[in-house]
Amino acid sequence: MSVTDLTDPPGAGLPGSPDPRLTNEDLAPATRRNWHSFDLFAMWMSDVHNLGNYTFAAGLLVLGLSAWQIFSSLLVGFAVIFVGMNLMGRIGQRTGVPFPVVARISFGVWGANIPALIRAVIAIMWYGIQTYLASVAIDVLLLTARPGLAGWTHHSFLGLNALGWASFLALWVVQALIISRGMESVRRFQDFCGPAIWVVMIALAVWILAKAHWSIPLTRTPHPVSTAEQVRQWFGAIGLILATYGTLMLNFCDFARFAPDERTVRRGNFWGLPINSSAFALLSVIVTAGSIKVYGSAITDPALLIAKVGNTAVLVVGALTFAIATMGVNIVANFVSPAYDLANVWPQRITFRAGGLISTVAALLVTPWNLYSNPNVVNYFLGGLGAFLGPLFGIIMVDYYLVKGGRIDVPALFDAGPDGPYHYHKGVNLRAVGAFVPTAAVSAVIALVHTFSQTAPYSWFIGTASAAALYLALNRGRSAERATAEAAPPAATTATPAAG
Repeated sequence: MSVTDLTDPPGAGLPGSPDPRLTNEDLAPATRRNWHSFDLFAMWMSDVHNLGNYTFAAGLLVLGLSAWQIFSSLLVGFAVIFVGMNLMGRIGQRTGVPFPVVARISFGVWGANIPALIRAVIAIMWYGIQTYLASVAIDVLLLTARPGLAGWTHHSFLGLNALGWASFLALWVVQALIISRGMESVRRFQDFCGPAIWVVMIALAVWILAKAHWSIPLTRTPHPVSTAEQVRQWFGAIGLILATYGTLMLNFCDFARFAPDERTVRRGNFWGLPINSSAFALLSVIVTAGSIKVYGSAITDPALLIAKVGNTAVLVVGALTFAIATMGVNIVANFVSPAYDLANVWPQRITFRAGGLISTVAALLVTPWNLYSNPNVVNYFLGGLGAFLGPLFGIIMVDYYLVKGGRIDVPALFDAGPDGPYHYHKGVNLRAVGAFVPTAAVSAVIALVHTFSQTAPYSWFIGTASAAALYLALNRGRSAERATAEAAPPAATTATPAAG
């Protein structure tokens, strides 16, 4: 079977005997392709519809941008993300393998653990933090419904009170049960929680519009700034949204591998990113602008706004919905990746489920509430690691599309032999490492050093572009060799070019 020939199901099996140190059932090419456009659309709803994105969009209004300026900047940002997701999605759909196996193409069969573990550490930390943030919504719900529970907040253990522990562990167990059932369970869960938040958000928007007598200014901001500052913030919003979604852009192949064709991936991404994501941002801004008119100040936390409705039933539904939405983004963005990444480290012992359970336990052990309350940890550790994701994406894209021209021998990705095309030098592609280290360092400095605060929002883009350019320069000879080979008469091969 031609490993990227779409006349056969990609990943229908691996011929020969793949190295057991490199494969298991979860890392092998997908044979079940049942993720359709709606599933990917719902996945993006799960990823976008969360308190963090709501607050981000609402915060831009407070900083000096109008509703339409915010909408236009985020629309541009999501359009760029749409392109990046399609590029990574094509790789995942055509090869049928998850991110750590895709990383073997450019970093080598053993070197792939470098990008995989970087992505895993970031995801595990944020998995814990997002679970904690969802538990806070549950705390608000419980204290409102049962004020007597306030006594549970008087004493703490490891930095969290008894009520916080109860809410956190409850959500922690629910997520563990969902993810322990594998990717099919993840698909079904996000098909539900993605649309659920839209119902609450639309209801919240109608309510605040009615309170504002159906008149909310969309061209004004509560804190006007100069035109130059508006331009800076407009481009800064694009840079920040790219950095935010750079994490999932890197491992989107984990989901696209289950799609039956590339058209399905593109369609799901189109409705889920430039359309749905921009609409959610605009709705977030409208609700926040409405809160300014009704209450005299911007309320950027939707849970606090729901509390002002004054109805316990509404508060219960709202808090539960936001908690479910947060679990949705958590599972999509912060669970699937480390589950595969850890499985890649030791495939003979760690499956997708085992990798996921290791991730959940690690997310608990790091006491994420302490991480979240410590800005130094969030900014310097997670921010620094996040700056590494751009260079990784740039290297993988250039290697697949320009250096190798989309010609990938999928069975060879599971071959650790010295003659394999992805063995490079002892299993590590030194060119990829050589391009990654300096550009990641530059990206991290730009993201973290105060001197570069004006350019910090663009650290992901700078890291991606610089790593891509350096890696392409280091592989100039190899690109020439590929061009020569493509000009030669066709020979028997186990790979075919990627579709244009």
